[in-house]
Amino acid sequence: MSPVTIDDVEAAAERLAGTDIVQRTPVERSRSLSERCGADVRLKMEHLQRTGSFKTRGAYNAISRAVDGSDEGADEPAIERVVAASAGNHAQGVALAAADAGIDATIVMPESAPAAKIEATRAYGAEVVLRGSAFPEAMAHAQTLTDDPGTRFVHAFDDPDVVAGQGTLGLEVLDQVPAADTVLVPVGGGGLAGGVATAVKARSPKTRVIGVQTEGASTLSESLAAGELVTRDEPDTIADGIATGGLSDLTLGLLDEHLDGAVVVSDDDVASAILLLLERAKQLVEGAGATAAAALLNDDAVDELDLAGETVVPLLCGGNIDVTTLKEVVTHALVDRDQLIELSVRIDDTPGTMGEIATLIGGERANIRTVRHERSRPDLPVGDADLVFEVETNGPAHVDRVLTAVREAGYEVEWTTREE
Repeated sequence: MSPVTIDDVEAAAERLAGTDIVQRTPVERSRSLSERCGADVRLKMEHLQRTGSFKTRGAYNAISRAVDGSDEGADEPAIERVVAASAGNHAQGVALAAADAGIDATIVMPESAPAAKIEATRAYGAEVVLRGSAFPEAMAHAQTLTDDPGTRFVHAFDDPDVVAGQGTLGLEVLDQVPAADTVLVPVGGGGLAGGVATAVKARSPKTRVIGVQTEGASTLSESLAAGELVTRDEPDTIADGIATGGLSDLTLGLLDEHLDGAVVVSDDDVASAILLLLERAKQLVEGAGATAAAALLNDDAVDELDLAGETVVPLLCGGNIDVTTLKEVVTHALVDRDQLIELSVRIDDTPGTMGEIATLIGGERANIRTVRHERSRPDLPVGDADLVFEVETNGPAHVDRVLTAVREAGYEVEWTTREE
């Protein structure tokens, strides 16, 4: 028998219905993504949960069951404390659920976890311990803190109660979008995908459930192909929420049984999805939260999935992005879209030249962010210099106008694109 069944998910849904810390999040149509992939795209706004993530569903289900004794034998001691390891979102879910239950929580997070997630976890009342450079190290340390018989370890994904709680999101999607043809789910440890796939395939067998991972944290396809767990000690992706380093036996089994397929996207796709959702849908999501939508910006994934004419539901599962990461992601995406460029202009190093070129660039209504002199390059003749401008534009056509203006004034200018 499967370790997580539709009965488990429905029982979790009943349990969650009795609390106000888990919300029923809205669904909105995305015209931009619909036009991009030729499908009817409905965004499931799970990032609007109180903690900014779906993780509260699983954490609440597991902790409430532990507190009321329904997941323990009669001779087990009362649960007084929970311990968890998390890159950030599970941490907040556990902290909030523990506070609601009136018990203590200790969360181990990697030192690389975003500051916003660390501070939010502490604000919910949990003790936060920072350990290791990545999630696997944080997990190893957390598992040493559970010797107390009154302590329950709440795993982010290798826990049937947590997976069942995450599966309630699948029931909610089907209730809101009964005509859904494909549900796109980001995959880290597989708890969300395992729970959602279990629920969706039980209630709507014709609806596809597709897992989405990033290249630097892709273990799902390899694990399914190998029939055993494939892990990465140091996953490398801007989607920190899914940088778990691998699945578990529990989630791999569920995904092997229920998942219809998996696709991989790049960090560039994720950055573009974050920016598109911010600009077009007016929604701020983190890397993991944008990963499912990123599949709709990846031509290979769109072709592989053959989404044309379908009703597609990407799960925007997290919105906890700190300002520093957001700045890096937006800058990266702007460079990819030729809206932030670097121009190198060869000049005679004489007074007034910088101002003349700046006037030319400004005359095309492009904004100069920074400028620097380069006088020490080995190929520079004596008396010459390169002026390197960082310039904001509206895109490729605007770049062409700026280049033309500078060149027609007699200057030699170079522009190196990311692809070059």
